[in-house]
Amino acid sequence: MTDRAGRGRTVTGRVFSGAFGRIRLGRAALAATACLAFGGAAAAQEAASADKAPLKLQLNRLEPAGEACRVTLLVDNGRGGALKSYKVDLFAFDTEGVAQKRVAVELGPLPARKTTVKIFEFSGIGCPKIGRVLLNDVLACEGDAGGRDACLERTETETKAGVPFDR
Repeated sequence: MTDRAGRGRTVTGRVFSGAFGRIRLGRAALAATACLAFGGAAAAQEAASADKAPLKLQLNRLEPAGEACRVTLLVDNGRGGALKSYKVDLFAFDTEGVAQKRVAVELGPLPARKTTVKIFEFSGIGCPKIGRVLLNDVLACEGDAGGRDACLERTETETKAGVPFDR
């Protein structure tokens, strides 16, 4: 190979034979090909880990709202992928441990890598009568590769509201 001045020059690289004949790839092309191959694998690995990242529900606050108890729930999807729907089945137990109220709450859509706040009510029960809240089940989970069972498995609960929040 010669440059514009007619001098011979050496091109470093590798020659590959394939369906399109012999191809000479320079070092830059080889590096770019390697980056693309490893980048695709890294993206796939990141997507798989997002499906297994914990989805944290924090019972953040209970406050009176007439004859109901208003619940503030923090949903931390800080390491997970986006979910179109995330519906949970919750039970409020009184201070004696007797189930009092059941509510299904749609917490989605949940953006990827984002924490959100959701507010809902347990109607017909005052906050001082609530002794425990139970995450009974995940009713819907759209967007997670493993479906609702996988969502339930990766859901973690915690409380700052002064009453236990269990799974």
